[in-house]
Amino acid sequence: MAAAETSGAKVAFPSAAPLGAAVVPLLALAVFINYIDRGNLATAAPLMKDELKLSASQIGLLLSVFFWTYVPFQLLAGWLAERINAYRTLALGLAIWSMATAATGLASSFSVLIALRLLLGIGESVAFPCSSKLIGQHLPADKLGAANGMVALGLSLGPAFGTFTGGLLMAHFGWRMVFMVFGAASLLWLWPWLAQTRRAWPAPEAKWPPAPTYGAIMRRLEAWGAGLGHFCNNYAFYFVISWLPLYLVKSRGFTVPQMAEIGGLVYLVYAASAFITGRLTDRWMRAGASANRVRKTAALAACVVAAASLVVCALGDRTMSVAGLFVAGIGFGFNSAGVYAIGQTLAGPGGSGKWVGFQNFLGNIAGIVAPLVTGFIVDRTGQFVLAFLVAGAVSLLGAVGWCLMIRRIEPLRWETA
Repeated sequence: MAAAETSGAKVAFPSAAPLGAAVVPLLALAVFINYIDRGNLATAAPLMKDELKLSASQIGLLLSVFFWTYVPFQLLAGWLAERINAYRTLALGLAIWSMATAATGLASSFSVLIALRLLLGIGESVAFPCSSKLIGQHLPADKLGAANGMVALGLSLGPAFGTFTGGLLMAHFGWRMVFMVFGAASLLWLWPWLAQTRRAWPAPEAKWPPAPTYGAIMRRLEAWGAGLGHFCNNYAFYFVISWLPLYLVKSRGFTVPQMAEIGGLVYLVYAASAFITGRLTDRWMRAGASANRVRKTAALAACVVAAASLVVCALGDRTMSVAGLFVAGIGFGFNSAGVYAIGQTLAGPGGSGKWVGFQNFLGNIAGIVAPLVTGFIVDRTGQFVLAFLVAGAVSLLGAVGWCLMIRRIEPLRWETA
C-alpha cells in the first residue's frame, strides 16, 4: 500500500454507524483512569524517595521506564485496533494496567517497581490508538474537537484527581494503600464497557477503506510533523506531570497537602481549557473555517503559551512560578483535542488507529527523555531552573512540526499499490 499525493478535493468515506451515546464518555473515563494510574508514582515520589532512599535520578528512571514499553507498544496497539477490534484491545489493556497499579502497592524494591512500571506501560499503550480509531471512524470532522476534547478532559482530570485526592490520601494512609485501592477500583470500568460495547465487538470492518501500512504512513512528511509536534507538546506536559509534586515540595517548600491542592487546580484549569477549546474549534469549523486553519491556530497557540509560562516558572519567584503553572495548564489545553483530531483527519477513518499508534510512538519518546533529562539536570544543578527553560524551548519547537511539516490538515489519499 502506498500513499498518493494529497488532493484538494474531499475524500469520500463510507457512512459510519454512530457510536453509542455512552462510548465517548467511557473512552474519556478510561483515559481518566489511565492518567491516575500512571501519575500515582509522581504524586508518591516525595514519600517514596524518603522511604526507599531514592535519588532524583532513580525517581527519573522510574518515571521514564514506563515509556520504555508504552512507546513501542503503541505500534502493536494501533495494529490490534485495526486487526482484532478496538473495543476488545482497550478492555484487555485496561485489565493489565489496573493489575500492575494494584501490585505496585506491594513492591518492596527498586527492581520490582521497575518491572511493574514496564507492565503498566504495556497495558496503557492501548488507550489512544483505540480511542482514536473509534472516534475517527465514526465521527465527522466538525465533531472531532468535541469528542477529543472530552477524551482530553479525562486526560487532564486524571492527574487533577490523582494529584489532589491521591496526595491527600497518601498523606493520611501512605502511598502503598493508595496504589492498591486505585488499581482495584480501575477494574470496575470493565463492567459498563462490556455492557455498552459487547454487540459491536464482532462488527465487520470490510466497508472501510483498507488501513494504510505503517510503511505508507512513515513515507508521509505529515506523519513525522505530527510526531514532532506531539513530542514537543508531550515533553512540556510530561515534565510538569512527572516533576510537579517533587518541584513544589522540595524546591518551593510546599507541604504535601498544599502540593496536592495546587497540582489538582492546575490540572482542573487544563481540563477546562481542553474541554472549551474542543468545542470552540468545532464551532469555528461549522462556521466555515477549514480544519487546516482551525487546528494549526490552536496548535501554535498551545506551543507559544506553554513555552512562555514555563519560562516564567523558571525565572519567577514562588508566587510567579505557581501562576506560571496555571497558565501552562491553559496552554496545554489549547491543543489537547487537536493532537488526535489532526491525526484522525489526515489518516481518515480506515487508518486512524495505526496513524495515532505511530504518532503516539514518536510523541511519547518524550516520556522517556523528559524525566531522565530533568533528573540529570536537577542532580547536577540542585534546582529546576534549567529544566524549566529546556521544557519551554522544546515546547516552542513543536510549532515547526504542526505548522510547517504538515502542509495542510486534510484527508490524505491512500492507494493500494
